[in-house]
Amino acid sequence: KVVSSALYSSSRKCPVRKGCITYLRFYSSTSASTKSNRFEELDNYKTDEVTNLTDSIRSKLGRNLHKQAGHPLNIIKTKIENYFDENHTNPPFAKYDSFSPIVTSQQNFDELLVPKDHIARSPNDSYYVNSTHLLRPQTSAHQTTLLRKKEKAFLVTGDVYRRDTVDATHYPVFHQMEGVRLWSEEESATIDDEVVRKDMQNTLEQMISHVFKDVGGVDKMRWIDAYFPFTHPSWELEIFFNNNWLEVLGCGVIHKNIMRNCELSKQTGWAVGLGLERLAMVLFQIPDIRLFWSEDKRFLNQFTPGKVSKFQSYSKYPECTKDIAFWVTNPNFHENDLFDLVRSEGSDFVESVTLVDRFV
Repeated sequence: KVVSSALYSSSRKCPVRKGCITYLRFYSSTSASTKSNRFEELDNYKTDEVTNLTDSIRSKLGRNLHKQAGHPLNIIKTKIENYFDENHTNPPFAKYDSFSPIVTSQQNFDELLVPKDHIARSPNDSYYVNSTHLLRPQTSAHQTTLLRKKEKAFLVTGDVYRRDTVDATHYPVFHQMEGVRLWSEEESATIDDEVVRKDMQNTLEQMISHVFKDVGGVDKMRWIDAYFPFTHPSWELEIFFNNNWLEVLGCGVIHKNIMRNCELSKQTGWAVGLGLERLAMVLFQIPDIRLFWSEDKRFLNQFTPGKVSKFQSYSKYPECTKDIAFWVTNPNFHENDLFDLVRSEGSDFVESVTLVDRFV
């Protein structure tokens, strides 16, 4: 299948002001879904000049891959939930996986202390329902809601949406799991951030070991200092697996201002966020992130609830490369506008979009 529209692509570090030549590689290893999917909740929101939802994105709403028994993402989700159920019962972790993906800008940005000029707020990076609501780019959008409900420990899983490039490892819809653990006022009065850090890192190292035990375990782990607006201090956990270092999660001590804004200033705790696709691609050896959305039985029937098994490729179609050139005259054009067009017209048959030249 060939997209008839003119196409453009570049990396985020290489904006094109005038024009460009691109090539597209098409593949047929997954079946494009023709199933109509209507997310009726969208009818409750008026659109405006900021709205940028495409038909392709709308079709993913309500699919809930993380809740489909036997799907690789559900298998990973269940493994993580089982770990916390079996090893962390004081306090027990409440589990949420059915929150609406439509959140307010206040929930997703303001309450998480995201700076006003942060790139994530831009319509070039996020999918806006309208000027006040968007599709959550992170499951952390539900964190303050649950903190205000006085939840002591919880896990939140859901689909998240970010405008992104077209290739085998990026997709505008993926799935995250958020975890939070708090100490009571009495306990918090006797501990500091170092105690919280040790508890968090020990817990998460054991959780990753639990998830990877079916594939021989993890050789080494290391903690890297990081920055997230909503935690301080913050870290990323990397694991050495199959001769490569792989980042698997981000975490940190919940920012004091968030705790204060939720009327929990006398308490402390940690938060963690991880991507299910990233783990599943490694554990199941799935080479292309778009395969998770396949409804082809040759994909779905390979997996069994509770079991990690190696993905077996089944595509019999050769790749097909196309070169397309066109002029860019709109000064507000952004590469993600093209990527959404590609996905809308070519579905998941398009394997990659790569900038190969540009000219004036």
